[in-house]
Amino acid sequence: MAQLKKSDYRKIDQIFDMTKGYVLDFSNRTFGEFFEDELRIDIDAPMYEANGDSKAKRLRTLLEIEPGEVVAKVLRSLWQHKLATGPIEESVQTTQLSQLEEICERVSGEHVVRAASSLKTTAKILDLDTVNRDLARAMDNISKDPEDAITAACSTIESVCRSILLELGLSLPNKKDLKSLFNATIPPLQLNPNRTNVQSDIATDVRKTLSGLASVVDGIGALRTHAGDAHGREKGFTRIDARIAELAVNSANTVALFLIKTWRKRYPTRNLYEHSE
Repeated sequence: MAQLKKSDYRKIDQIFDMTKGYVLDFSNRTFGEFFEDELRIDIDAPMYEANGDSKAKRLRTLLEIEPGEVVAKVLRSLWQHKLATGPIEESVQTTQLSQLEEICERVSGEHVVRAASSLKTTAKILDLDTVNRDLARAMDNISKDPEDAITAACSTIESVCRSILLELGLSLPNKKDLKSLFNATIPPLQLNPNRTNVQSDIATDVRKTLSGLASVVDGIGALRTHAGDAHGREKGFTRIDARIAELAVNSANTVALFLIKTWRKRYPTRNLYEHSE
């Protein structure tokens, strides 16, 4: 199910002229034909009439109940139809297209896929299969299961840290949570914020950035404890906002890729691969 915000519905209503039950220039007949021909969807099916049978209400119901990738496909198809029906003032077209794409990318998770592509490619090259599995799980679940996405984001970094430590022949810390694994990985990669082998004019900036990286990792680990699905939940537990899960996944992507790239720079002649304990 797509996680659309109230502001998204207002923008969609405006973009597709959904006033008084209408949608663009469609009649009931052409509306049904459009969804059948372009999207292979029976928009006249009873499931889409739960909130009323006008074209606008059927479309809004579809947006409420279908998964994000379907919603994005529907919205983009409707936009192409709108463009084909007549000219749109350039400034209006630019604004509306930007709004629509932001909605489509967010509900379908496409922007997260792009952000994670470098890590996926690197992990595949290095045969880090568990990293890829954790990352795929995190991206897939941002909208439909944000608690699991946060847990998988945490696991993505943990998998990278474990691989680095074991490849170096170093013991895993006694406490194998994210913060402990990350802290154990920092010294061999020489990523301590107090390092001295940095250009003097950027030393302070680098220290701040590395300290911030540790704070991000600490935050992701805390989110897993308090909002992830690694533990049971009490009756009436409130689902976390998908935006928070998205932030955790994107942050984990950045940290994991940075660690791998630092490994490759620090140990260029050694192969990083996953070990079984």
